[in-house]
Amino acid sequence: MDVVELGDADEEPVVALWRGGNITRPCNSPAIDDSRAVSGPTSAVMGVRDAGEIVGTVMVAHDGHRGWAHYLAVHRDHRRRGYGTLLVSAAEAQMRCQGTPKVQLMVRSENAGVLDFYQGRGYEKDDVRELSRWPQDS
Repeated sequence: MDVVELGDADEEPVVALWRGGNITRPCNSPAIDDSRAVSGPTSAVMGVRDAGEIVGTVMVAHDGHRGWAHYLAVHRDHRRRGYGTLLVSAAEAQMRCQGTPKVQLMVRSENAGVLDFYQGRGYEKDDVRELSRWPQDS
């Protein structure tokens, strides 16, 4: 299986995969996130297909200093086949090509299975606290 960069035409199945994997939140539109990443100069949505169907994705981006991985998702019927590891490796390779020294990601603390997945691939907990603000609220 090859990981390929996805495009605008893939938005519908990508968003369906994210929604089906319960990784979206009502406060932001996954369609807008996909569109921004696909069209952004420092971001991409990468995916893996099985029989033509998108079965896994990861969104990658960098800010010139750090790389970020978002929306890692593998369709439930295709889990435990190595797709997640393949996507993480592809995201890391993309970051190396961009010259980013560190890959970061966010996992909700209650998502123990995903935390175990990343820790099994060498990711470590950073001693930082995430802060956020929604600018439209000001």
